[in-house]
Amino acid sequence: MEYSYPLRPDWSTEEIMIVTQFFTKIEKAFEQGIERDELLNAYNTFKKVVPSMAEEKTLFKEFKEASSYECYKVVKRSKEGSRGDLIKG
Repeated sequence: MEYSYPLRPDWSTEEIMIVTQFFTKIEKAFEQGIERDELLNAYNTFKKVVPSMAEEKTLFKEFKEASSYECYKVVKRSKEGSRGDLIKG
């Protein structure tokens, strides 16, 4: 698929990499499945860049519009899961 990640121009290069890595993990969850801990680690790091729930919701919406992948449901499943679970989109 060809689409852009929702990024912000005021983020540092490191922050852009963190957010990009998180969205890559979401893609992996939908395309092949991902271990719960791998996704949660990426999400927790993402939250250091995007601590606001409102901004998170906006980014998730933009990503869904671009990719059709819904972050919220995958993150929710990973939070409710157990260590070692395989999370699929």
